Amino acid sequence: VINLLCKGSLKHCEKQLNKTPEEHIEDILTVVNHAAETDTEVNIYLEDWSNGMKESPEYVYQIMDALQHTGIKRFMLPDTLGILNPLQVIEFMRKMVRRYPNLHFDFHAHNDYDLAVSNVLAAVLSGAKGLHTTINGLGERAGNAPLASVQAILKDHFNAITNIDENRLNDVSRVVESYSGIVIPANQPIVGENVFTQVAGVHADGDNKSNLYYNDLLPERFGRVREYALGKTSGKANIRKNLENLGLDLDEESTRKVTERIIMLGDKKELVTKEDLPYIISDVLKQESTDSKVVLRSYIVTLAHGLKPMATLSVEIEGKMYEESSSGDGQYDAFVRALRKIYKVTLGRKFPMLINYAVSIPPGGRTDAFVQTIITWNFNDKVFRTRGLDADQTEAAIKATIKMLNMI
Repeated sequence: VINLLCKGSLKHCEKQLNKTPEEHIEDILTVVNHAAETDTEVNIYLEDWSNGMKESPEYVYQIMDALQHTGIKRFMLPDTLGILNPLQVIEFMRKMVRRYPNLHFDFHAHNDYDLAVSNVLAAVLSGAKGLHTTINGLGERAGNAPLASVQAILKDHFNAITNIDENRLNDVSRVVESYSGIVIPANQPIVGENVFTQVAGVHADGDNKSNLYYNDLLPERFGRVREYALGKTSGKANIRKNLENLGLDLDEESTRKVTERIIMLGDKKELVTKEDLPYIISDVLKQESTDSKVVLRSYIVTLAHGLKPMATLSVEIEGKMYEESSSGDGQYDAFVRALRKIYKVTLGRKFPMLINYAVSIPPGGRTDAFVQTIITWNFNDKVFRTRGLDADQTEAAIKATIKMLNMI
């Protein structure tokens, strides 16, 4: 199969190819006929079709009239510059479908006006038989229609059946994010980090009362879980939801104190994760943590020009002391390699996989500002985050790592 790029507007034909419509048609037919001789299927991609329908529809029809009986499997109609709105998509797609009822039309949206998903919906309503999407909406300029959003719309609004496994969409999105280096926006529907997180306390309260804030986009459907954010808008309902998930139970007064501390941290613009909650409880209630199975007793990390960074550490694990050294590509890498030796070689245990490492500092440019390091881990197919806060970036990461070891 070949997808043959052709010109879908007179302007593109004349200005880019320097050819007349008749010459362009002749070129296309030459390729199509040669493909037929080699048993190769052909799809036609009419680049700039949207502008063609707006400015030179007779040219579009001239191309289509010449090609409609050539055995072409699919005609791909792109909004190449992302200029159409849903009403225009409906108008132009209907014209194509009515004029050529026996042909298969795909619609290819671009997101320049943030209308790609809406335009895909309009194309379906107007008779398009194929849709072009990309993982995470990646594509030229502002991108294309994201697969996850389009799949949800097709199922929930059209009762359409596809062969897409919704439970794997999030995993695939993370793989593409990792290899492309393009971070998924936290608020991107379906796959964004925050889209299944309730922030306001009133929402958590409503979820406790007949799931008042649920819709058809349940997180479990996409291999995810609903979370309840901790911050300045948190109420007791948010706290209780997180306590339930952690298997913790607090009385009313203790819950009030913990809620006040979380709100105070939120007012300071500090991010509070559910993994921080046991430490906050321990601090607020002045309790000694009973979960500190791992205690970092001492360590040294070095950085020298021309030499690999080194780390030596002494750590207490379940009452026994262990010491190890390692080099690495950075100070933190050396530290983790030393820890990994203890866990994997000495203890024969699995060590979590680091899947994301994010550092943030407050604005202002002070060199002594506190650094917040949030590390995302995967352990036994469970993904979770830990946070470290310190004036030194490496120290912040080390704190987050020790928190992680006490959670597994």
